Amino acid sequence: MARGELGRVIRRVIAVVTIVLLLDVGLAGVALFANAKSDQLQRADAIIVLAGEHDGREQYGLTLARQGWARTVVLSNPYVPGDSQMKSACAPAKDIEVICPKPEILTTRGEAMMMRQLAEGRSWHRVIVVSWRYHLPRARLIFRQCYSADRGSVVAVALPRDYDFSPIGWELTFFYQFAGFAKAVLQGRCA
Repeated sequence: MARGELGRVIRRVIAVVTIVLLLDVGLAGVALFANAKSDQLQRADAIIVLAGEHDGREQYGLTLARQGWARTVVLSNPYVPGDSQMKSACAPAKDIEVICPKPEILTTRGEAMMMRQLAEGRSWHRVIVVSWRYHLPRARLIFRQCYSADRGSVVAVALPRDYDFSPIGWELTFFYQFAGFAKAVLQGRCA
């Protein structure tokens, strides 16, 4: 086989493998992440709103508490001091307790560990975790590793919103979620 012909074959093989990988990640991502189901809401000791975009998540967590799902809302607050959205959301409320701690580790794992510490000090057993729909499978796993292995202790709920990602945006989101899921599996239970 001539050198030029071998190069074309290698490029074709790389192209086919890349297309198959992208299709597999896309299809699996849609099934596992984009269409992840929220758990059935249950009364809980607290609601934690995981950090992310200011996309209505803080207000949604506060609304759930005001609807009676929990008396306390923990708004993970790794944002810059003086963040106007957090300043408003963290304002003292008359009808519910709002706590806005900064996790020591600025990841979902750090947020789960922070909740475990709060739960130990307050005798909490069940928490509602609010995040993006596509983040729920990973958030469930991490909270079971670092908050409580008891399946009834974590109720994962998606923030009600639409995601207007492009196909490339979805593909990147799926790669990120798969990588984060693999990292969580490798890290295992929190100490």
